[in-house]
Amino acid sequence: MAADVIRVGIIGCGSIAFAKHMPFLSRIDGVELAGFYNPTEEKALKAKAEYGSVGSRVYKHWQEMLEDPNIDIVHVLTPNKYHAEISIAALEAGKHVMCEKPMATNATDARKMVETARRVGRKLSVSYQNRFRPEVMHLKRLADEGTFGWIYFARAQAVRRRGVPTWGHFLDKEMQGGGALIDIGTHALDLTLWIMNNYSVKMVLGSTYAEIAKHKEAANPWGPWDPEHFNVEESAFAMILMEDGATVFIEASWALNTLNVGEARTEICGTKAGADLAHGLRINGEEFGHLFVRNIDTQLTGADYYEPTHVDPGQLEMESWIQAIREDKEPVVQPEQAMVVTEIIDAVYRSAASGRAVTFPLHEI
Repeated sequence: MAADVIRVGIIGCGSIAFAKHMPFLSRIDGVELAGFYNPTEEKALKAKAEYGSVGSRVYKHWQEMLEDPNIDIVHVLTPNKYHAEISIAALEAGKHVMCEKPMATNATDARKMVETARRVGRKLSVSYQNRFRPEVMHLKRLADEGTFGWIYFARAQAVRRRGVPTWGHFLDKEMQGGGALIDIGTHALDLTLWIMNNYSVKMVLGSTYAEIAKHKEAANPWGPWDPEHFNVEESAFAMILMEDGATVFIEASWALNTLNVGEARTEICGTKAGADLAHGLRINGEEFGHLFVRNIDTQLTGADYYEPTHVDPGQLEMESWIQAIREDKEPVVQPEQAMVVTEIIDAVYRSAASGRAVTFPLHEI
């Protein structure tokens, strides 16, 4: 077998493994899906049957995979509770690690993950595929070129009118660490900080709500929930003050009585111009004494009988991750950046519980 073959082990063969990680990894030349673990072995066997390379294995315990010298990279796709424990163990075993979002359920564990990766010299990244959307990549390039000047206000939005995930462990605080904020708010927050290139946090003031969760009857696309087993927030809102004086608002909800909905969105306002992702990519500013709004079309169009090539952001994410391993360079999603996202989420929950603003740096829980 060629020396440059990269063998990936999958820990957690749930919906995100089948929807994103395994299909896109399997399309990359020189990448083999060589190992699978899931608490319910049937899912691991299904993953092996659909995506496993010749000689791939199903492990009885995830620790067995980490002891296998044939595994180069581990993708941690478990419930949030286990992200840090398994990622740290995999790093210690000499594996590179891609961890699904969120990085961890609290700031302490996220810092341990970063510290371990640095100490052992292995690569660690967190799966934030929205960075690879064409309109987001275009916006990031504009921001890095200084198009917007100093970005001193931003809004991160991940709001559903109704969209409570009623399967799996989403409503279980012990397993997930929280609700809408840690689930979908994390994507919007990651995008916003990345576009701003601002990770120096001064203070967080947040609030959470579980009001709609109290009602059994709901027009929910994934069916009703049991209020007795809905012990996470359905909504969270926060103001984040950065060290340089910039302000970020975050709005995250699975169920909010609003028509202003959208996920993995950001709006930025700078000294030179602003932008938002509410309707594709829009740039607004002032030019020759007049205000303007420009809609940037980042979607390719085809011709009669010929469809354009569209690359899924998840595919680009996996290709970029494997390239970072092959070329020994920093992944697009650096662990230190994902750590700050987790620190902010942790601070929002702490602030909501105490009714007070939380200042940085965070102290141990």
